[in-house]
Amino acid sequence: MKVESPEVGQEVPRLLPLHPLQYRDAVTAALREDLGHAGDLTTNATIPPHLRWRGTIAARQPGVVAGLEVARHTFAAVDSSIRFDARIGDGSRVEAGDVVARIEGPAGALLTAERVALNYLGHLSGVASATALLVARTAGTRARIVCTRKTTPGLRALEKYAVRAGGGANHRFGLDDAVLIKDNHLAVAGSVRAALASVRDRVGHLVKIEVEVDNLEQLEEALDCGVDAVLLDNMTIDELTTAVARVGGRCVTEASGGITEQTVGPIAATGVDLISVGWITHSSPCLDLGLDFEAS
Repeated sequence: MKVESPEVGQEVPRLLPLHPLQYRDAVTAALREDLGHAGDLTTNATIPPHLRWRGTIAARQPGVVAGLEVARHTFAAVDSSIRFDARIGDGSRVEAGDVVARIEGPAGALLTAERVALNYLGHLSGVASATALLVARTAGTRARIVCTRKTTPGLRALEKYAVRAGGGANHRFGLDDAVLIKDNHLAVAGSVRAALASVRDRVGHLVKIEVEVDNLEQLEEALDCGVDAVLLDNMTIDELTTAVARVGGRCVTEASGGITEQTVGPIAATGVDLISVGWITHSSPCLDLGLDFEAS
């Protein structure tokens, strides 16, 4: 995966950090899972408890880094005396060989925390890298790359943060922060008009409403009823172009379905406001990062 944005060492602007409460429990659960009932048998049997060591976390391939504070918290959860010195910030692009962080502390604790810390750092950096790739492919258009609710259970806040680190934006975080009337809702409700009427009777005036439409007829019905956004699902390039023209700025347009590195550029060129992509959170490959101890 070749990432073209942002520049090497450049951080994504205005990237607000995660609060520790958003990842503390997930990190604790991951460490507990790894330690099991007996603890780190290998490290406990081979590493003297008094021994201190230092090492370097470095990128082994190009990408965009995310999750440094999560990695820092992982090491600190095992031993609070571990020093974690991040050399870059989340959202920074790296090349193979670039140093991401230097760590120092009890050798046993470093080894015990290593895999969980790198799991988080590699996965979140992979999400950020995949996002940055699509952002680069849509440069010069109005379209923004957004994620979906197709996230790893328990890691939604982290994965959506990683999307932001890669230059993307977030769709709704859950079922409770916006209304998205999808095809199955419409199948039960009977029509776009019926679904919208029911929603407006039941949600507050500050709640945004989006409707998924599969064809131009449904789009016209949604526009006639008035919506905040339309999700143009699995439409062809010609259909998307026509749909954007018919909307004419009356609401936000979102393209979804079949988004790849090759198709995202032409889709963005249709003039849609958003392009939602599920695989950047559920299927992006991990960025290869490694921890190497310094030789004695």
